[in-house]
Parts: sequence; C-alpha cells; structure tokens
Amino acid sequence: MNTMTLSPLFRRSIGFDRLNDLFEQAIHNDVPSYPPYNVEKHGDNDYRIAVATAGFAEEALDINVENRVLTITGGRGDNNSDEATVTYLHRGISRRAFRLSFRLDENIEVQGARLENGLLIVDLLRVVPEQQRARQIPIQSGQRALTDRPDQTSHAKTPEHATA
Repeated sequence: MNTMTLSPLFRRSIGFDRLNDLFEQAIHNDVPSYPPYNVEKHGDNDYRIAVATAGFAEEALDINVENRVLTITGGRGDNNSDEATVTYLHRGISRRAFRLSFRLDENIEVQGARLENGLLIVDLLRVVPEQQRARQIPIQSGQRALTDRPDQTSHAKTPEHATA
C-alpha cells in the first residue's frame, strides 16, 4: 500500500509549506508504484491527484474516504473473457488490480473525481478554518494597550482590598 500523508509532521516549523515538502517526499520516494500518479498543487488551496487508469472502465474504479484516508482501487473489469481468445504478440499495457492510499490532512476535502483522457482526476480543496487564517493585528501604543483591555482592573480600588 502506498501511503502519502498530507497532515503536518513538523509542528515546530514556521513559515515552511509542509504540504509541499510532503508532496516532494512522495514524488522522490524510491518505492515503485502502480499505476503511476501525480500529486499537483494548483494555487494556494487547490490540489489534484491524477492517476493513470488507461484501460480501466469507470465501473472498475472505486474511490472512498474513511478516517481521513483517500483510497483509490481498480479491478480488472469484465474483459477477462477476451483473455482466453487473445494471443498477445507484445503485452505492454498492464491492467492488474491496484490500490493507492493517501492520508489527508484534517483541512483537506475531496471535491470530486472524473475520468479524463485515461486519467482519473481527484480534486482536493484545503479549507482553512477561521481561527487558522491570517489576520491583521493592530498595534497600540505603550500603556494604552494595557488599559484598554476589559479584563484588567485595579485590585487596589476594590472595597475588600482597601480594608486589608
């Protein structure tokens, strides 16, 4: 099983695109994979997995997501009856069954899938929660920043501290 994780591995790194690093690791991994696939980044939040599925019918392919793992499987299809009557002079197109798995980050959602020119295209979208989005922090001057905070009250002015 080929597994590629899209979740952050290096929680202490700041300012690095960890998803991009993980894609690079998957691409340069020496483990052979069948069928060949690409993991592509289109913009800041759009990703795509393209799997070479030439010769596979749509009915022979299955895509599911369970526990943040995207699994793509392909079977041999219904053409096994032709195998007995065909003599191959050269057989270069492999149509063996396969299973590819990709571990998805908690912010990655599968948008859809389609067959296009012998490729199975799976579109992914990174949805950044509001609390993780970049925001502008206003800068206030010295003492004013401390006195403007509503949770900061002077304890010396309260009646119980005045009698003590």
